[in-house]
Amino acid sequence: MLVIAGVSIVFNNMSGDSAVGSGSQVALVTGGYDHTIKLWQAHSGVCLRTMQHPDSQVNDLEINPNGQMVAACGYQHIRTYDLASANPDPVMNFENIIKNVSRVGFQENGQWMYTGGEDCTARIWDLRVGRPFQCQRIFEVPAPVNAAVLHPDQSQIMVGGQTGIIHIWDIRTDHHEQLIPEAEASIQDIAIDPEGKLMAAVNNKGNCYVWSLGGSPPRPVPRTKLQAHKKYALRCKFSYDSTMLVTTSGDWSARVWRTSDWSLMRELRHDSQRWVWDAAFTLDSRYLFTGSSDSYARLWDLEKGTLEREYCGHQKSITALAFRDQAV
Repeated sequence: MLVIAGVSIVFNNMSGDSAVGSGSQVALVTGGYDHTIKLWQAHSGVCLRTMQHPDSQVNDLEINPNGQMVAACGYQHIRTYDLASANPDPVMNFENIIKNVSRVGFQENGQWMYTGGEDCTARIWDLRVGRPFQCQRIFEVPAPVNAAVLHPDQSQIMVGGQTGIIHIWDIRTDHHEQLIPEAEASIQDIAIDPEGKLMAAVNNKGNCYVWSLGGSPPRPVPRTKLQAHKKYALRCKFSYDSTMLVTTSGDWSARVWRTSDWSLMRELRHDSQRWVWDAAFTLDSRYLFTGSSDSYARLWDLEKGTLEREYCGHQKSITALAFRDQAV
């Protein structure tokens, strides 16, 4: 149970954060430009551990399906860290990485990992084979990759690049198609809701495009366009109950949209936060974490629109965060 400002928040009937690696605890992880990754006690705001991410900022973080590890990607690096131990150093380093790696994610059983980066590729890494881990499959695109997301049915990876193209890569057949929502607008992030029925993408012009996904394999059908922000959009993510979509931006805000009618539900803004780089919903979809350029992570109550807690400890911008509050 998470108790904030007199309100009890139950994260899947779990309590405590000290033994994250047990697979039954709450894990909030943040990373940024200060070359560190921090593990937080979510209900208190106490930093439990600082892990080192040398020589690079953190571009993305993802907790693996069993909650034991967190993967971090940055400039010429993909690293994983053990959340259960006190070891501040990475336990795995992935070799032969060039340029920035922008996104990292896991297959549903943790058997493989996927990444996208500025080397104009999306890659699949088999985690079942012995170290050093090698890239098993490469999907090449004509521009640096800013976004990559795996469909919940595990059949497709959506890859978004700086030229504004979304590449739909069928990883079972290697067939691929292209989607261009807006010419000459860089795709910054792509999200698919947990039910696999909606896909959203945000671009550097602040626009958000939404598609319905249907069929097998899933195919996108245009649903709506949101003028989500007046400046650069950075991230988009769906809530676990698929009722909300959050977009974050360089306009110093995170905005939460209702998926029922695509109306604006909340604008989450703080005077000092500047660019909002990343966000993550809690499992009950009642709360949202954000990470910002002012080096703070924040927890917001979405029903009230209020700021409930701040997480202070980074020395520079928080550019990535990951949150997990479900048992395995």
